[in-house]
Amino acid sequence: MKVLNENFGIVEGLMTTVHATTNTQKTVDAPSAKDWRGGRAAAANIIPSSTGAAKAVGKVLPEMKGKLTGMSFRVPTVDVSVVDLTCRLEKPATYEEIKAAMKKASETELKGILGYTEDAVVSSDFLSDPRTSIFDAEAGISLNPNFVKVVSWYDNEWGYSNKVLEMIAHMATV
Repeated sequence: MKVLNENFGIVEGLMTTVHATTNTQKTVDAPSAKDWRGGRAAAANIIPSSTGAAKAVGKVLPEMKGKLTGMSFRVPTVDVSVVDLTCRLEKPATYEEIKAAMKKASETELKGILGYTEDAVVSSDFLSDPRTSIFDAEAGISLNPNFVKVVSWYDNEWGYSNKVLEMIAHMATV
């Protein structure tokens, strides 16, 4: 999102996370204090849910506040999730230009944070990947030069844990 916004400007966007099962979900259908869907068996259902990710983006990238909202689908996989971001761009761009910007960022200022792949990947290919997000160049599409969908994978357990460790290591140096 940072790369898209800095290079092409995001006017507005909708984000969907397809999220692996978490420990807060039920193993069998049971009452849920949060909502009816949240009480359904995690291993047997694709469960639409809310996500705090869009709000978090607004905190990390203040220029995105109010331009993005999103939802999540909880799916019966053990680990690794994917973000599908559909957005309207300020500056027209071909999908090839978007891929080039993502690849460049993954090799320079965001190396080790943003990954880039052109391989025909699936979720298990990212188990234990320490990077925050891996742009899937082959999964995105463009309707026109101002309306695009980009897809990025992340290991929601291992990747997050690595970022916490990196933050602790950084704090120890300041």
